[in-house]
Amino acid sequence: MSENKTQATEASVIKFLTAVTPDQKRQDAFALLEMMERLSGYTAKMWGPSIIGFGQYHYKYASGREGDFMRIGFSPRKANISLYIIAGFEQHKDLLDQLGKHKTGKSCLYINHLRDIKPKVLEQLIVKELEYMAEKYPDDV
Repeated sequence: MSENKTQATEASVIKFLTAVTPDQKRQDAFALLEMMERLSGYTAKMWGPSIIGFGQYHYKYASGREGDFMRIGFSPRKANISLYIIAGFEQHKDLLDQLGKHKTGKSCLYINHLRDIKPKVLEQLIVKELEYMAEKYPDDV
């Protein structure tokens, strides 16, 4: 069984975010750091070289594959900011309709800038995700 490629590390979140360019993306990343720490109650941790994660849970699939992963997180990528919403988006259509300019993948929400969205709606989405994760994976690792 192969190990999850993305693992928690001891790298500095602040050092990573300080190097983010351009300036607006760095400012947005620090705002997301504050928002996710405040809403989750977890201290940010680097996952792999470029993802900031909050909390941790242990998963085990029917196939036997298991591992640990962050409960919620984000990455200030070159093209956009990726927010990791593990539960997906089917149950959040009402919030997504109110959010503003965004795209979604299976479990990623992509935004270009925080100014393109409504932060209060994003906060509601993050809280719903954290509630889902607490119910599905009640024990922190």
